[in-house]
Amino acid sequence: MVLHPKAKVRVAGQEVTFCCKASGTPVPKKYYWYHNGTMLEKKVHRYGSRLTLRGLAPEQAGTYHCKASTEAGAIKSAPAQLTVLAQGQQSCKPEPEPSLVELPSECPQDATGSRYYNVGRCPPTPCAGGPGDRSGCGAEAGRCCGVRRMEMREIPCAGSLLPVKVVAECGCGPCAQPRVLVQGRVTAADTGEPLRFGQIFLGGRKVGFTGYKGSFTIEVPPDTQRLVVRFVDRQQRFVDAVKVLPFNRRGGAVYQEVKMLRKKEPVELDGNQSNAIPLGEASGREPVGELVLPAGAFLRPSGEVFKGTVKASVTFLDPRDMATAGAASSDLSFADAEGEIVPLRTYGMFAVDFREGESGAALQTGPVEVRMDAGQVWMPEHLQKMKLWSLNPETGLWEEEGVLRPAGGSRGKREERTFLVGNLEIRERRLFNLDVPEDRRCFVKVRAYSNEKFNPYEQLEGVVISLINLEPQPGYPANPRAWGRFDSVVTGPNGACLPAFCDSQRPDAYSAYVTATLGGEELEAVASSPKLNPNAVGVSQPYLGKLGYRRLDHDDPNLKKTAFQINVAKPDPNNVDETNGPIYPYRSLEECEEAPVSANHLRFYRVEVDKYEYNVVPFKESDLTSWTGDYLSWWPNPQEFRACFIKVQIEGPQEYMVRSRNVGGSHPRTRGQLYGLRDTRSVRDMLLENTSGACVEFKCSGMLFDQSLVDRTLVSIIPQGSCQRTAINSLLREYLNRHPPVAENNHTAAFTMLAPVDPLGHNYGIYTVTDQNPRLAKEIAIGRCFDGTSDGFSREMKADTGTAVTFTCQERPAGRESFFQRLLTAPAEA
Repeated sequence: MVLHPKAKVRVAGQEVTFCCKASGTPVPKKYYWYHNGTMLEKKVHRYGSRLTLRGLAPEQAGTYHCKASTEAGAIKSAPAQLTVLAQGQQSCKPEPEPSLVELPSECPQDATGSRYYNVGRCPPTPCAGGPGDRSGCGAEAGRCCGVRRMEMREIPCAGSLLPVKVVAECGCGPCAQPRVLVQGRVTAADTGEPLRFGQIFLGGRKVGFTGYKGSFTIEVPPDTQRLVVRFVDRQQRFVDAVKVLPFNRRGGAVYQEVKMLRKKEPVELDGNQSNAIPLGEASGREPVGELVLPAGAFLRPSGEVFKGTVKASVTFLDPRDMATAGAASSDLSFADAEGEIVPLRTYGMFAVDFREGESGAALQTGPVEVRMDAGQVWMPEHLQKMKLWSLNPETGLWEEEGVLRPAGGSRGKREERTFLVGNLEIRERRLFNLDVPEDRRCFVKVRAYSNEKFNPYEQLEGVVISLINLEPQPGYPANPRAWGRFDSVVTGPNGACLPAFCDSQRPDAYSAYVTATLGGEELEAVASSPKLNPNAVGVSQPYLGKLGYRRLDHDDPNLKKTAFQINVAKPDPNNVDETNGPIYPYRSLEECEEAPVSANHLRFYRVEVDKYEYNVVPFKESDLTSWTGDYLSWWPNPQEFRACFIKVQIEGPQEYMVRSRNVGGSHPRTRGQLYGLRDTRSVRDMLLENTSGACVEFKCSGMLFDQSLVDRTLVSIIPQGSCQRTAINSLLREYLNRHPPVAENNHTAAFTMLAPVDPLGHNYGIYTVTDQNPRLAKEIAIGRCFDGTSDGFSREMKADTGTAVTFTCQERPAGRESFFQRLLTAPAEA
């Protein structure tokens, strides 16, 4: 499906047009349209690939999708929502929805001491189209609800006033169209070696290369539903990796680590003889099966039988090895006869590469036999459903090659074993799979939060949640027998729903291993030991006990805290305790996606100890649609984010909070006005006594949102406590002197500068990174700052390397309130 219908909003009486388009061989010409799952009469609506509905009535609201079919198969589109408003009903209410931001700790707002302030937000929902709207089949931006007017407020805060801009009115306007990107790194699954200058394909089209360190950036084409990317090693050391990469439809960049499987060393075969190659014999295990090549099976592309020496490489990905899940290709899905994309459960994949011994020219085969050991199939019902599949590298879908049927006889020593046998011919496709379709499916609700408080208004968007289906050994849930499938979903404003295999009879028939990453950073799961807290996990008892929730470090504190495992127990509809999440039946996806935050769900959170950010113009970095064009916006360009950090060395017996205060410095519209605050606690240098370092973010100098004039941000760096500035990086001081005006540094307890416009680098103690993902830009800059180098990345602080300014602090820091009161009341030029 290359064109999917789009969501629309219309007023009753108007008309609407939905469009879809499929490609294939032969070219699809039959299209069928469905409303809420019911096929519409073709004679009544006279549709083809385009469906037009005139004189809309309220009952025509709902979901619409199309299905295209040929004699080769069928494919369904993604559903599109049609909202039909009554006459006079508003699609964008002028009153903003509540949206809370956290104020600095010295700013309590009510009797309860709450530090959250309502700044409002406008939900980016589609607005009703007008009578003159176009057909809706093109790539027009449309109209969406957004900010029409903002107001400046001043909040009493520790004896001073803290400025904040709040949304005063919402209205319809052009929809924001942020760039949608996928970034990441491609490395070898076994050694971590980067794929240098590997080719990148979208469908059959080459779109670029990986970098020297294996890095890549892909701009997601409009209307993409499944992003299928193929990575090819031009040196042929690795098996081609076909990945279905998740992305954030609301814009911004999602980071992915891609693993490639190293090709097995080729063995020499005699093309005139029958040969058998084992599948999955590593680690002393019995092979899953074998590939049997009869004499004369090898063919040149012309069809001529090749009888010489063959160099054969057959690389098997064994799901009994838990470490291989990340290197598997595609997302283990196929399109069924109705065109619905359905999951598979794998028992192993193998990639083949046959070449002529002397010339190295690629060879194909005639009919060959795949024999699978039935003893390796632990679920008896799977024996009757086992099939052989090949991967379509352009769609990322598996397509059936044949059925595996029980066969008698034996091979070698395994006389007592039964085999499942199937046949295939190896032509252009070189990646195959031993799989069964699995219809025992559910969805798992997961949310990610910015901290351990789990406030509903502090959920993170753009987090990649990954779920690996495991097949546990009976009685040993922590020691799975094999993995069977994996999925990744990006969190939206209401979390994520991940597909998973489940069972209603045996809660532990399937389990799931779940992780979360944001910009390459692993998020932490809620602890399960020494005592399980249902309120923290997010799931009430007794269902939580049935799920058997365990964090990775449940039995071994030395293990990481960034994953959890559960039994995917299908909810019992007759048990009220199991009807409120976090597991939902497969047909209840909409219920899962729209579940309120009060419903049961599983949680991850970001570990940010003693770090705080405040923006005068509120902005959620995980939701680019929340960006507002304003002279006081911290990030002036929502398409590209430039993160700036300064490294501060502190000589003192403990760790100290360090704040950057950022105000307009040279622009006439912002001079003296606050952009925002950043607080960071210093990190101890493990090699230097009584020394710590802090990497403190400041607002970069540069063009403001109107892109007409540069502002050099006036940045003040102030550590908390009784501290004195004792040194300034000589290169930084010289640069600032050569680029006037120079900010006065009369206050010895602070460092003030008009921030450089140039990205100076580690020799100056300034670290600047530009990226389409603000969090990733920050992570890279912090890693370089910790390391004190221009391109390194470290989590261990080297406080005396690449430093901009040094302070010496006494043992007892001043109280937070007096410190921040002094800071907030200080004039801009201080």
